Amino acid sequence: MEKKKVVVAMSGGVDSSLTAALLVEQGYDVIGITMRLSEESRDFDCNDRGCCSLASVDDARRVAETIGIPHYTVNFKEAFQRDVIDYFLADYAKGWTPNPCIACNRYMKFGLLLDKTLELGAEFLATGHYARIEQEENGRYVLKKGIDVHKDQSYALYHLNQKTLRHFMLPLGGMTKVHTRELAEKFNLPVAHKPDSQEICFVPHDDYKAYLRDKNPACLKPGNIVDRTGKVLGRHEGVPLYTIGQRKGLGIAAPEPLYVTELDMKHNQVIVGGANDVYAEGLVAGDLNWIAFDEFTEPCRYAAKIRYGKNESMASLSLREDGRLQVDFDEPQRAVTPGQSVVFYEGDTVVGGGVIEEACRTIG
Repeated sequence: MEKKKVVVAMSGGVDSSLTAALLVEQGYDVIGITMRLSEESRDFDCNDRGCCSLASVDDARRVAETIGIPHYTVNFKEAFQRDVIDYFLADYAKGWTPNPCIACNRYMKFGLLLDKTLELGAEFLATGHYARIEQEENGRYVLKKGIDVHKDQSYALYHLNQKTLRHFMLPLGGMTKVHTRELAEKFNLPVAHKPDSQEICFVPHDDYKAYLRDKNPACLKPGNIVDRTGKVLGRHEGVPLYTIGQRKGLGIAAPEPLYVTELDMKHNQVIVGGANDVYAEGLVAGDLNWIAFDEFTEPCRYAAKIRYGKNESMASLSLREDGRLQVDFDEPQRAVTPGQSVVFYEGDTVVGGGVIEEACRTIG
């Protein structure tokens, strides 16, 4: 019987490398593909071996040789510039805090790389994400959390849909990171002890402020730091250089700690307040995607996660007249940040998600 063909997105890290090794062991016809996404993909440091750098391409190629599979590199730099870097800069320019990794998953992996996978005659695209895909009795595919609560990456995958889910494989979703390292050693993978990449792949030294100053200095205009009454407390060098919930680096002397509560690009102001003022009772989200059902039709309640690594909080969901989603939390949430994503869960199952566009703050 002919082996099923699978493309593995190989970043050069231990997770994607083990994914490829496991699928070979399971009898699949495996092809490794590494995406080249940016001229700046962490090649600024010759010792860096982070995601998408030339060094990581070399790592992926060495792993492919070790496990005996073909390896190719695809050039998605133009699309990455348009759909990830330009989006990243545009969001900061309007006072939002973008999530480039989610955009990369959505447009590069779920989009271009999946298209390339199907062009090659492969049935599946596999990645090293810690999440699970299951098919219910009614045929619908569902996305679930990885069993390793410390590594679960389902939050970053909420853009998957019924079309893409049927072509994706996530072999590590039922494993812990510790087990991944152990198996990587067993397979003698040269990246078994390679550290995880935590930084934005195209931002040198993870310094997004320097990156903004270099790539979009026009969005950085000096202005006032004000309290919620409009009283001027200090000066800033550009609204996008601040984040919701930030305390350090404000340069303001005050009897009580002050935190950034809002970024007002229209008036070029950074608004600060006390600890309670950072909390929001709800949010408004757009650019919605639903996995558990085809269309949102009536108010309901789910657990909501407002950033990667944060615990969920129960919330009531309802559709607004403008088509956006109103999310009201049972308990106020700290640092609800426009530009980040809100993802909804029912138990371990990802219901869907969207991009936070507004924080609803009536407290404080």
